[in-house]
Amino acid sequence: MGMMSEFKEFAVKGNVMDLAVGVIIGAAFGKIVDSVVGDLIMPIIGKVLGNLNFSDMFVALKDIPAGTVMTLEAVKKAGVPVFAYGNFITVVLNFAILAFIIFLIVKQMNKLKKDAPPAATAEDVLLLREIRDSLKK
Repeated sequence: MGMMSEFKEFAVKGNVMDLAVGVIIGAAFGKIVDSVVGDLIMPIIGKVLGNLNFSDMFVALKDIPAGTVMTLEAVKKAGVPVFAYGNFITVVLNFAILAFIIFLIVKQMNKLKKDAPPAATAEDVLLLREIRDSLKK
């Protein structure tokens, strides 16, 4: 029973719960960023670059069978190995946007921490300071 109570104590500590909440929110936030990049940003970039679709940017690594539509999905279904650099561009852009947003959040949190009043000094520390000051006299 000792191990179960020890595990329970570990699992309900604040840091573990904060981590669990952070991972869940991070996963959901990642999906939002994927949607922003895939559904909003990449189509705009593609339109500006002349109706370019990043998801269909690839290099076939062997001959594509005749009659196959030239989309990434169709070529993969045909069993042709591909070098899908368009997907890579999208993932890199997702990462850059996510990293920038997290940077802004951390920057704001640090600003809020600086603005917050300092925590009250512990009573024993105050007592030790008082003893130190009285010994200096």
